[in-house]
Amino acid sequence: MQNRDQKHNQRPQEPKEFDEKVVQVSRVSKKTKGGNKMGFSVLMVVGDKKGRVGVGLGKAKDVLSAIKKGVKKAKRTMISIPMNGTTIPFPLELKVGSARVMLKPAPKGSGIIAGGPVRSVVDAAGIRDISSKIKGTSNKASNVYATFQALKEIKMLVEHKSIKLRSVAQAEEAERMKLKEADKPAVTAAAPEKAAEAPKKAKTAKPKTVKAKAEKPATEEKK
Repeated sequence: MQNRDQKHNQRPQEPKEFDEKVVQVSRVSKKTKGGNKMGFSVLMVVGDKKGRVGVGLGKAKDVLSAIKKGVKKAKRTMISIPMNGTTIPFPLELKVGSARVMLKPAPKGSGIIAGGPVRSVVDAAGIRDISSKIKGTSNKASNVYATFQALKEIKMLVEHKSIKLRSVAQAEEAERMKLKEADKPAVTAAAPEKAAEAPKKAKTAKPKTVKAKAEKPATEEKK
């Protein structure tokens, strides 16, 4: 009976608006008069996979409350990233402290070619195709902040230079048109071959008619 009541009381889980990812969990200690106070700091990345992403660091005595604080801070710092189809509009290399990150646009279908810290930020933002490289420190937190700052720089440059970008739907339509154009030559290639065969037949038939006309005057002279 208890199992039936539990199943009846359970509600279907609603899909979350934001995708939350834990990048790094570190243990922190603070010296006070009463002794050392232990705590945790959690680096969180939050995004809606539709062009918005944020990064936040939460500190608390336990991990769960630190995650909640990190999510709140990440939602406050969320930015909207301009995308050209499914990738970023142009390449960018940025250095923040000891971290150095390079981001490059990639053709559709190549996927996310990136390390763990960069992948967490890019995937949460909704970028499907990108290639990146970490050239500086291997610290996860530093690379996450550097990637977030690089995406901020891309947004500022796009707004400053008023660069025109394509949406995902426009990019998909352009690819469909390219595929249609690629299929057309294969269909029309058979037509020139048939047209080339027709003149050959006509050329072979002409000499026969010419010979017949040349023989008639010769017979008239003999008479």
